[in-house]
Amino acid sequence: MSKIITFGEIMLRLAPEGYYRFVQAQTFGATYGGGEANVAVSLANYGLDAAFVTKLPKHDIGQAAVNSLRQFGVDTSSITRGGDRVGIYFLEKGASQRPSKVIYDRAHSSIATAKSSDFDWDSIFTDVDWFHFTGITPALGDNVAEICLDALKAAKAKGITVSCDLNYRKNLWSKQKAGEVMATLMPYVDVCIANEEDASDVFAIHAENTDVTTGKVNHEGYKSVAKQLADRFNLSKVAITLRGSISANDNNWAAMLYDGKDYYFSKNYLVHIVDRVGGGDSFGAGLIYATLQDYAPQEALEFAVAASCLKHTIEGDFNQVSVDEVAKLAGGDGSGRVQR
Repeated sequence: MSKIITFGEIMLRLAPEGYYRFVQAQTFGATYGGGEANVAVSLANYGLDAAFVTKLPKHDIGQAAVNSLRQFGVDTSSITRGGDRVGIYFLEKGASQRPSKVIYDRAHSSIATAKSSDFDWDSIFTDVDWFHFTGITPALGDNVAEICLDALKAAKAKGITVSCDLNYRKNLWSKQKAGEVMATLMPYVDVCIANEEDASDVFAIHAENTDVTTGKVNHEGYKSVAKQLADRFNLSKVAITLRGSISANDNNWAAMLYDGKDYYFSKNYLVHIVDRVGGGDSFGAGLIYATLQDYAPQEALEFAVAASCLKHTIEGDFNQVSVDEVAKLAGGDGSGRVQR
């Protein structure tokens, strides 16, 4: 069985009920999530050996975060304990023309104050096949970027395949800083995942004739983006998710994959959104799973897009679906009819 390590921050998610705004809310529902944790949960649900690495405080909230992963079968044995707090993010779900809103309260979280000595990557990477991180993790601080670089060097020394979702977050760092730091990490990456804006924000690689605010997505422009990324960093694969935003509730959802030779485009889904947080992570997890299972490129892409399509229908960060459910949708059964 393939073993995958993901590394990043898991946070406490606090969200008003339904579509209440922050200023209306009297109560907030508490769940957990975060980019790399979301990927680990998906892969564990698919039956793979998935482990999540981070640093969390020893108190009960830290333990609750650990427990949220354990219930899905994620290996938490390499999580370091220490520090003072679990990062928090507040989510207000958008509707119609009102966009969703996220407010972070993650400064000085345990992982943001971690040191390189907190992680023994040589031991963590024993018998590991794949390592995944996102651009959110090095954005937490220069110290965490250094830890990411340590992990990448150790992974490469062991011949482990590395994937990175660029995941640019303007609330965490500037475009200039992101470009500088990610340029030092990308030479260790094999598979790069990005959305419509990441390549532009981080590396100033633009998709021509595309406007994400109007939902206009140009396929030829993204072929150029994928090739430029692959050529600049010697990547074996580049995947780009293509979101056409109609409103906060309704999106077109598709993706492309470039393997250094050919370009593949998935079918498009018109998605009515229940919860879009974690949509990109579920795509990444689907692509990792399908690649490890030796799916052909088009089949791997369709699996990843279908997995992400289903995530948009599920509350919370985690994509709680099975391989069979994803494969059924990827195979063309998107009717939504009751299963009896």
